Amino acid sequence: MEIIDLTKPLDENLSIYAEAGYSDPPFEVEAWCTVQEQGYQVARLALGTQTGTHLDAPMHFLAGGAGLEALPVEALLGKYLWLNLDAGEQPFEYHGEPILFLAARGNLEISASFFETLLALPCRVWVIVYEVSVVGREVFHFNRRLAELGKFLIENIDESAAARVRPGGELVALPLRLVGVSGSPCRVLVRQNLNEKRAE
Repeated sequence: MEIIDLTKPLDENLSIYAEAGYSDPPFEVEAWCTVQEQGYQVARLALGTQTGTHLDAPMHFLAGGAGLEALPVEALLGKYLWLNLDAGEQPFEYHGEPILFLAARGNLEISASFFETLLALPCRVWVIVYEVSVVGREVFHFNRRLAELGKFLIENIDESAAARVRPGGELVALPLRLVGVSGSPCRVLVRQNLNEKRAE
């Protein structure tokens, strides 16, 4: 088995979301005490709920939407349906996978009809590698529709690691156990069979 870590490191190179007139909170690590001073070392962390590789709850885009705690932990691990969006909107077979993994090598648009087909799947957790938008719709339409349907989104994953992911694997995502918030940084891992990968 191969383990692929899709989590971006939380360090000084981390990109923080910003647009005209707005920026997410900066990521900061500050020494709180040292072994020399206190006998042990502790640092203070400052970051936003959507920092780095993270999980969005519906309330991130929907007032009154479900918070992070509404997603049971068992929904965050299992097989995924892997769709290569670079190949276009191809027919696919769904076999009950609880997680939808939308693979791509760059930002892209999908048609409204294909989006609705995907939304009809019972997958409660979606994973995207790059930004996905819907043709002819406003910039956050993709995110808002997921929120309206009570789906959770994992995004800002490590793109180079994601390029190694193939169909037939399992994914686990471990957000912090925060209550009443719109999301959390999380560790995201894929486990896939090397024999199946070589057979592709």
